[in-house]
Amino acid sequence: MSALQIVAAVVTIPVTLVAIGLFVRAIATMASTYRLGQPDRRTDRPGARTWTLIREFLGHTRMSRLPVVAVAHWFTMVSFGVLFLTLVNAFGQVFEPDWALPLIGHFFLYEWVTELFAVTGLLGILTLMWVRRKNHPGRNPSPQGRYSRFFGSTFWQAYYVELTILGVALCITVLRGLEYAHEDVTGGDHANALHFPFTFGLGELFSGMSKDSIEQLIVVVAAIKILISFAWMITISLNVTMGVAWHRFLAFFNIWFKRHADGRTSLGALQPMKVAGEPVDFDNLDELMEDDSDEVSLGVGTVDDFTWKGLLDFSTCTECGRCQSQCPAWNTEKPLSPKLLMMTLRDHANAQAPYLKAASNGGAPEGADAPAAVTTALIGDTSYDLSAPLTAYNPHGPDAVIDQDVLWSCTTCGACVEQCPVDIEHVDHIVDMRRYQVLIESAFPSELGGLFKNLENKQNPWGMSARARLDWAKDLPFEVKVIGSDIESADEVDWLFWVGCAGAYEDRAKKTTRAVAELLHTAGVDFAVLGDGETCTGDPARRAGNEMLFQMLASQNVEVLNESKAKKIVVTCAHCFNTIKNEYPQLGGEYEVVHHTQLLNRLVREKKLVPVARPDEADSSGAASTASSVTYHDPCYLGRHNGVYAPPRELIGALPGVEYREMERSGEKSFCCGAGGARMWMEEKLGSRINLNRTQEAIDTGADRIAIGCPFCRVMMTDGLTAKQSEGEAREQVEVVDVANMLLAAVRRGEEPVTADA
Repeated sequence: MSALQIVAAVVTIPVTLVAIGLFVRAIATMASTYRLGQPDRRTDRPGARTWTLIREFLGHTRMSRLPVVAVAHWFTMVSFGVLFLTLVNAFGQVFEPDWALPLIGHFFLYEWVTELFAVTGLLGILTLMWVRRKNHPGRNPSPQGRYSRFFGSTFWQAYYVELTILGVALCITVLRGLEYAHEDVTGGDHANALHFPFTFGLGELFSGMSKDSIEQLIVVVAAIKILISFAWMITISLNVTMGVAWHRFLAFFNIWFKRHADGRTSLGALQPMKVAGEPVDFDNLDELMEDDSDEVSLGVGTVDDFTWKGLLDFSTCTECGRCQSQCPAWNTEKPLSPKLLMMTLRDHANAQAPYLKAASNGGAPEGADAPAAVTTALIGDTSYDLSAPLTAYNPHGPDAVIDQDVLWSCTTCGACVEQCPVDIEHVDHIVDMRRYQVLIESAFPSELGGLFKNLENKQNPWGMSARARLDWAKDLPFEVKVIGSDIESADEVDWLFWVGCAGAYEDRAKKTTRAVAELLHTAGVDFAVLGDGETCTGDPARRAGNEMLFQMLASQNVEVLNESKAKKIVVTCAHCFNTIKNEYPQLGGEYEVVHHTQLLNRLVREKKLVPVARPDEADSSGAASTASSVTYHDPCYLGRHNGVYAPPRELIGALPGVEYREMERSGEKSFCCGAGGARMWMEEKLGSRINLNRTQEAIDTGADRIAIGCPFCRVMMTDGLTAKQSEGEAREQVEVVDVANMLLAAVRRGEEPVTADA
């Protein structure tokens, strides 16, 4: 061995051993931290989970929202695994410059794959570096650059990871060029394009050098490659919260353990509240508390109340900011950023972990001697500052880790979950923290007190009498059947029409309820309603964190539905649709549930409803108007949470003379109206109003009508449009209307002229 080889070996081998030792220790530390979390069963259907992992990994299905980034990331990601053998080869080259892997070292297919991913990985990481610089907060015109998806990300970590990949890819490329030159100068059999398809040109640049010079360069570059690789390993081992690096290992586990084995996003139903891994039944809560030897926590009050999957979620966050860029709260100057929330919970969990582990062994300090990491409240007042979007853990900082306004700004729209490339379940974690605040701390926005009281006493959010639930049906030209008075059970009709609280009490929603009833009657569909047998589904209570109230309302409804032998249910409210379809099965209610746009679209396809006139064909004078233009707003709980995007659009497309105009943010990227997560009953005191943001986008399409498919959306969009019209920012002719109202007007040709909103 030459002196250079001895120096290279003396430097690289100790660094490698230290790096491996620290890496093993880091893995053990992280695993022990996850074990601090609560139980959560995530191992059902292992075959389906494995296929989901393979599909998301190789297909990059969760990355496809940003195609350029997805392609660049795919090559960068795959190269990390494929090129591992080049690291092994580099160790051999330190000791013997012309060393190659046995059997495959000079096999041309292996060499082609190596060079392909070395070059594409190099191009991929350069693209990702360009994207990060292009979208840097400093280049974003918004205040403090907050609308950059990288706002708040840890840039030194990202740059370090990217430069590491760049350095490794360059070393591999240069080594291949030097190997070509070495083969050429020694008269080897492999100095041709068959074995060096992408680097033979680079190798020609070294061909004038002597054999000794080439070999010394190979040793130096191989040693640099080893040092870059293991310096990276040392760095991430000493920074276990470095999500931008650790996600390349943890993402595989996070995807495999996602809620749905078939790969669906973790939306739709909320996870039931659990204690010791078991769903809480409030009828047996006292018994549960007596049986559990430890103190029972309802929801999440401290970081160890999260499940182990929650703790894994926080560590897996790669700080890409896709969730942040889509979040309606963040985009309207609220303090909530899903990304920054995950980062803060990750840092706090890591800070608390040593004391929690010590406490489990009886060695942690208590009371006044306990460190701030233990005594700091999870939720509270952090003296929130707009220039500091979220308070990360600081042992000398505020009295809480997360500001209460962060927690209550969420609309549970699911944009964060839908966008996340590593399947983090933000909404479940936020609602779990709300549950603790409501059920244990009784700390929630004052407006929710009235909501809870109305739901508990009157079984509807408006506090209206149950006797008024059928007022919407007055003066209809046909009889609406009521189960329990007109018929015995739901199996005597085709569909049970679940009217919902908004559809029964809210004046604008009543118009939709009447329209759906008239359309079903016109199509010859036999249906019935529950009348005063309905109560609120419990959606606003559950998403506000009042799980006890939700279970009370939901159990009552499931009992009524089962007693009425309901099998097929049609609903007009996206929130009722989601709750009955996805959450009532948790309480023993299994039904076929469709949204009214789905059923009406089916009836139009079957020619049972035939739109023959423009929805706005006649005004009050009977004069024909110009063709109507329509844009459609996707309700979050119909679209993202349940994947119903096509039926409403197909229904609009079936209306004669209608020009459809899509909003910029639509489908899975649709922007929230601001009513979800019980925000319908809370004041927006921070930032700008979400409904105004969304209404402006609809107005910008130039459409005459904003079509919706949810009464909550109708209230928010109508209020937003009224505000815009009063300020002169929208034409007076623009209106908000449910798709059902438009369809009803279109099938009423020959009858007394009505407007779509009649």
